[in-house]
Amino acid sequence: MSQIYSEKISSTGTRMLFLCLSILFLVMFGWRISIVGWRFFPALSLFLGLLFGFYVLNYRTLEISITSESLKLKFGLISWKTRLDNIEACQRDDSPPLVKYGGAGVHFAFVKGTYRAFYNFLEYPRILVTFRRKQGLVQELVFTTCQPEKILAILQQGNE
Repeated sequence: MSQIYSEKISSTGTRMLFLCLSILFLVMFGWRISIVGWRFFPALSLFLGLLFGFYVLNYRTLEISITSESLKLKFGLISWKTRLDNIEACQRDDSPPLVKYGGAGVHFAFVKGTYRAFYNFLEYPRILVTFRRKQGLVQELVFTTCQPEKILAILQQGNE
């Protein structure tokens, strides 16, 4: 299994967004807990502050690896792997703007009736991969890359 392509992408903008959200929710937690004590809103604020803190740490770098057999994406603790022979088609991402800019990191959404997994940062181009066979509930995968044309050529060549 030989390495064909490897890329590591990071986003200061996305990391700063998650850091600001983490700080905002933790400050709201501290403020509300001091006023009303342990209630729903302070607990929710603490949860969201810790969740975005995890995002700051986990979503620092997206690693893309293509071998002669598979495509692998890794975002901190979360990874995705699919065999190249399970890729039916690939193209530039065609997600509607709300879905396209509605999240960074790893998330899932229905788009045009199909369940998609997203591994992305907000400011980079994206590729949409359609699977021959679903992986769990997921029929399509979208991921960020700085080299979309190169990856499209590799995946289309491996698809023939």
